[in-house]
Amino acid sequence: MAYAIIDDPEKHFNTKTYTGNLLQHPVVGLNHQPDFLWFKNRDSTNSHNIIDTTRGTDKKLEGPDRTNAEGDTTTRLDSFDTDGFTVETDPSVNGSNNEIVVWSWKANGGSRTTFAESGDNPGGGHQANTTAGISIVDYTGTGSAGTVQHGLGVIPEMIIFKDRSEASAWVIYHEAIGNGAFLKLDTNAAKADESSNFNNTSPTSSVFTVGTSTNVNKDGNNYMAYCFASVKGFSKVGKYTGNGATNGTFIYTGFKPSFIMFKATAGTENWGIFDNRRNTQQGNPRDIYLLPSVANADSSESDSVDFLSNGFKWKIDSGFRNDDGVEFVYMAFAESPFVNSNATPGNSAF
Repeated sequence: MAYAIIDDPEKHFNTKTYTGNLLQHPVVGLNHQPDFLWFKNRDSTNSHNIIDTTRGTDKKLEGPDRTNAEGDTTTRLDSFDTDGFTVETDPSVNGSNNEIVVWSWKANGGSRTTFAESGDNPGGGHQANTTAGISIVDYTGTGSAGTVQHGLGVIPEMIIFKDRSEASAWVIYHEAIGNGAFLKLDTNAAKADESSNFNNTSPTSSVFTVGTSTNVNKDGNNYMAYCFASVKGFSKVGKYTGNGATNGTFIYTGFKPSFIMFKATAGTENWGIFDNRRNTQQGNPRDIYLLPSVANADSSESDSVDFLSNGFKWKIDSGFRNDDGVEFVYMAFAESPFVNSNATPGNSAF
């Protein structure tokens, strides 16, 4: 049996819920200093907001439900703190008496390793958490197919791309659909075949390839790429096939999930996110979800999914998450590993 590399997942990823008050205040309890924060006001149709330590507290990406370019802000975030962050007064992250959720990843404390443009290869920087398989990459496009360093030391299996300079799609590379296709995080569209995003070239342990598409590599435009690789007992990027039954598909991850994000690769179903914090009751089933591709408030559907000690299991016949014979891609992060690094059962095994 494969043992976990990370015994305490919260040191690298966590979900936090809190109640907004429209006043600057700290939010604590992440159990790590965050580098990549994804916010959603659960009670409103305020857009999702992504803020990271590479770009700093005064730069926002509204979305992925919106395709806007990066914007300036002094009203979202005041600071990244050792055990959380301090919010400002914007309702997207701090609405009065609104329930807010934030998903938080640790990278490298905002410390970037830079690399220069070389020929058609873009220049930029990366801050990588090699232990947890997480890397935040920034680069400037060249308009011609080239490679970008990511710093993980292993092959990233999922990459989220966003043009900071102008309105554009949130493009997804996912290993399960290959280097000649892509998904968009901002829409419910099925996967599309397209060679110009990744030049029909898969990432390596040192670089990923961007083609000539303006979504990922317009000459002179600035881009972000959030890279993820599976880590035993901590994270899993993969795929599954739905069975269209209330006794739904079980997906093995090797850990009890705290977060799952998924999308059908065919049809017009939205992306979805379930986590371990937004249900008020303890334990299963997890019924409350958000849609990355729209700005809706929390939605719920009874008996949706069970988070189990070694994976997750759908409890519903739903085209959104368990359509019969349909392929889905997903990314999941752990609450606790099934087996710890010392070969003893993790907390989730009981």
